Amino acid sequence: MQAATIESVSGEKLRGGKYLVFHLGKEEFGVEVLKIREIMGIQDITSVPQTSNFVKGVINLRGKVIPVIDLRLKFGLESAEYTQRTCIVVVQVEEQGQPLMMGVIVDGVSEVLTMQESDIEDTPEFGDDLRVDYILGMAKVKGKVKILLDIDRVLSAQEIRRLEDLPLGVVDAG
Repeated sequence: MQAATIESVSGEKLRGGKYLVFHLGKEEFGVEVLKIREIMGIQDITSVPQTSNFVKGVINLRGKVIPVIDLRLKFGLESAEYTQRTCIVVVQVEEQGQPLMMGVIVDGVSEVLTMQESDIEDTPEFGDDLRVDYILGMAKVKGKVKILLDIDRVLSAQEIRRLEDLPLGVVDAG
């Protein structure tokens, strides 16, 4: 199977390709389609005590228990009521070469867009105090800006390790 992220000869990520576009409030974000495993409506989430406020808990996805995070809360946005458009986007992230399935709650999914490298600008500098390494770039589409996410970096390595250490136990898939 081909790797989800293609690298150029210089070792830099090539950012052109297909992206799933979703929104959080008024802002639109994109994630590489190759990282998406499933899109589902909001469902019951089992909360796990003593986790970060953005970790909503876990769901049973066809017998496999996966963590679910609320991307609004992770990005420091105001929480919002879940609606019929609210989705859980199941993504596969890489942590130290190991795949991890994770659900990401978003306000709604818009479309799949094919981005050309020329449509994508580098992330502007926001100073040393702000971590933006999880932003692949800013895509200009029809006069609007879409923030392209490197989903592997949205959570820090430490946060992913905490998700992997959740006391999930055995869940009956029945």
